[in-house]
Amino acid sequence: MKSPGESIRHAKARGEWAELRFITRALELKFRVSKPWGDSAPYDLVTDHRGRFRRVQVKCTIFHRGNSYKCHLDSNGLPYSPRDIDFIAAYVIPTDAWYILPIKSTKGQSDVLLTPHNTRAKYEKYKEAWHLLKR
Repeated sequence: MKSPGESIRHAKARGEWAELRFITRALELKFRVSKPWGDSAPYDLVTDHRGRFRRVQVKCTIFHRGNSYKCHLDSNGLPYSPRDIDFIAAYVIPTDAWYILPIKSTKGQSDVLLTPHNTRAKYEKYKEAWHLLKR
């Protein structure tokens, strides 16, 4: 059975849906979440946990590549920088899995392969790693 997000055809609309999913999950985990006014900030949201603010860029994917899902980590062809964001929250829609990736862990890559069903995968330690937003 398909996830509701998989049926959203337009990429921008799907991204907005993923942001709402992130906000919902973050609130359930007792974070405060703020969204910058307008569309010019290099991040989508800010989380606040006990006065620790983290700039988060939300990404999502439905694109299968072998046993993994390919997730783009760029903005208009340019990789995100630690100057601009602290974390990428990557949502693998078909498996309902979040990856909370410190921007430094992506090493300037324009995309990553996320493998939710492999406990030995490269980014496994970031799967559902919401605690990283509290540090």
